[in-house]
Amino acid sequence: MATLDAGQIAAKLKGLPGWKHRDDAIRKQYEFKEFMDAIDFVGRIAKLAETADHHPDMLINYTRVTFTCATHSAGGVTEKDFQLATKIEAAYKSAHAK
Repeated sequence: MATLDAGQIAAKLKGLPGWKHRDDAIRKQYEFKEFMDAIDFVGRIAKLAETADHHPDMLINYTRVTFTCATHSAGGVTEKDFQLATKIEAAYKSAHAK
């Protein structure tokens, strides 16, 4: 899969509020009310990632979780990363739609 150039990445990021491009990856940090909310969300995303066969880096800092998406085999950001980021966004919105 071909990597996206900086212009393509910037254009696609407009549809993903809060996501940033840095160091050949896209990333976003999410905050949760409780530690277990963060852990439950990581589990939910792990299942999505496994189904997509595309796995983000996940950093858990108590009630904050940072997802970093890059296609390591391609050496940068590809369409797969945006597909996964979109799924992460939808899952977060679904979890907080009450």
